[in-house]
Amino acid sequence: MERGGPFPQALLLLAKKYGSVFSVQIGAQKIVILCGYETVKDALVNHADEFAERPDIPIFQDIAQGYAILTVQPCLYWKVMRRFTLSTLRDFGMGKKTLESNILEECECLVNKFKSFNGKPFENTMIVNAAVANIIVSILLGHRFNYEDPVFLRLMSLINENIRLIGSPMVALYNTFHYVMSWLPGSHKTVIKNNKEMRQFLTGTFTKYKDQLDINDQRNLIDAFLVKQKEADSPTYFHNENLTSLITNLFTAGMETTSTTLRWGLLLMMKYPETQRNVQDEIDKVIGSVVPQTEHRKEMPYTDAVIHEIQRFSNIIPTNIPHATTQDVTFRGHFLPKGTYVIPLLASVLQDKNHFERPDEFYPQHFLGSEGNFLKKEAFLAFSAGKRSCAGENLAKMELFLFFTTLLQNFTFKAPPGAELDLTPAVGFTTPPMIHDICAVPRN
Repeated sequence: MERGGPFPQALLLLAKKYGSVFSVQIGAQKIVILCGYETVKDALVNHADEFAERPDIPIFQDIAQGYAILTVQPCLYWKVMRRFTLSTLRDFGMGKKTLESNILEECECLVNKFKSFNGKPFENTMIVNAAVANIIVSILLGHRFNYEDPVFLRLMSLINENIRLIGSPMVALYNTFHYVMSWLPGSHKTVIKNNKEMRQFLTGTFTKYKDQLDINDQRNLIDAFLVKQKEADSPTYFHNENLTSLITNLFTAGMETTSTTLRWGLLLMMKYPETQRNVQDEIDKVIGSVVPQTEHRKEMPYTDAVIHEIQRFSNIIPTNIPHATTQDVTFRGHFLPKGTYVIPLLASVLQDKNHFERPDEFYPQHFLGSEGNFLKKEAFLAFSAGKRSCAGENLAKMELFLFFTTLLQNFTFKAPPGAELDLTPAVGFTTPPMIHDICAVPRN
């Protein structure tokens, strides 16, 4: 089974022949591939400054227009934006009880939505997307959306379509032969059109907030950005284009990876009912019928191990978001000029046979000690590592634990009668499961 799709798996095969550092030529672009935990960590952590840039990828430049924190250039921009983002996320509750309360309220809404299907089959993509998206929306905009809100549904559908298309062969061709493909119709045009529609909505939203801004009563991240905008030395970074790209990045990243991981989790629980029962037994023993809390996690090593293994096995961003060198660097005997396009292959880390006994299988024991205690693994880099690691890692960990335990506390997940459970990932920039129906059977 190709965990993560054909391209990263092809790179893993090449690594067996050429070693942990090699290059591939795609069109006019030479790309250096880094494979295995030790090599990827060496680059992203030990040589963090040298590998801290992003390459010029046409579709990402079209989307972000050179701003925000995922694909921004030059380095100084993303440093300022990342510092602001982390600080503001903390101010608005990341890692605090206030945000945990918001997540638990959303968990209750999600449970009620699942209950409405009365144990009958349903497709969960947009529902899980909405629940997870509402957490980042509460930080960005200061409110939540109803799951059936047409504006909300449209925004999520735009994101879902773009995530799928960015990983398509047509967009890969566009990135490789940009000047030729820019004149032709295709998926790249749809991505740009969808992004424009989303940016227009967000621009209208923060324009409205600007009119209502009270410096002494900052309600959300947009308010905090607009306050920064008023400071004398801030216009270089805190301008409207950067705000639009920042919100787009955070909305997309805040929804997509966590919701996709949760959907993988539910599918894997259906596929492996014994694992699901073990998680539920631990939930019943430690939490009982009370509302799950983040503090329960330290008493639940098996559930913690299962969540980590879901993240490892699902391999959401197998190629990582590409890096580039900020300067000439000699790395492990190879000279990499400034601006070298680098892929630190996360699939090679999460499937590293030196660190995971059964890398191609779903095996929660990867994260369990001999006495059933939770076992940390240094090669667990699901959020990447170094200066470009996921800014929302702590938020994602909290969401995954609370959503997952609340759902398994309330439901047993089963496949519809006669359905085959396929663990082959779908095509996209991230790797979601194939579209499938689930049955959420109430436990009480």
